[in-house]
Amino acid sequence: MAHHASVGRLISGATLTATVALALLVPPAPARAAMVEVAVTNVTDARGHVRVELCTQNTFLTQACPYQGAAPAQVGATVVRIAEVPPGVYAAQAFHDETDQGVIHQNILGVPREGVGFSNDAPVHVRGPRFRDAAFLVGDEVQKITLRLRRFFSR
Repeated sequence: MAHHASVGRLISGATLTATVALALLVPPAPARAAMVEVAVTNVTDARGHVRVELCTQNTFLTQACPYQGAAPAQVGATVVRIAEVPPGVYAAQAFHDETDQGVIHQNILGVPREGVGFSNDAPVHVRGPRFRDAAFLVGDEVQKITLRLRRFFSR
């Protein structure tokens, strides 16, 4: 009997070893990318496009954000959809590109002339909002957020 028990443990151990080895050889299923829908409110006119960028902590407040989208501006709210966003932590930055030139126009002090906004309606400090105030989590399902455009000067 003892001999059979040892053989059983040996076979069981070999099966376990083979299963672990196979699991290590097969790469894990990649995380599914998600659609992020950003409802941008306080759009004051229908000229141009509303542009949204999803940024990592390292790219926030730069022009190097890895995911972008745009939609024709609609008075009130404009929804911008950004596809194929991998799961992770991001912050959204948006602006109303009234002239369709793809840039935020600024005054001589560097203050935006067009409406700008950030996820979580993060408060704007002297150097802009903090990533942690604007950060939100993207999983593998549709993520919907809303942010409000703000103007620092009237037209």
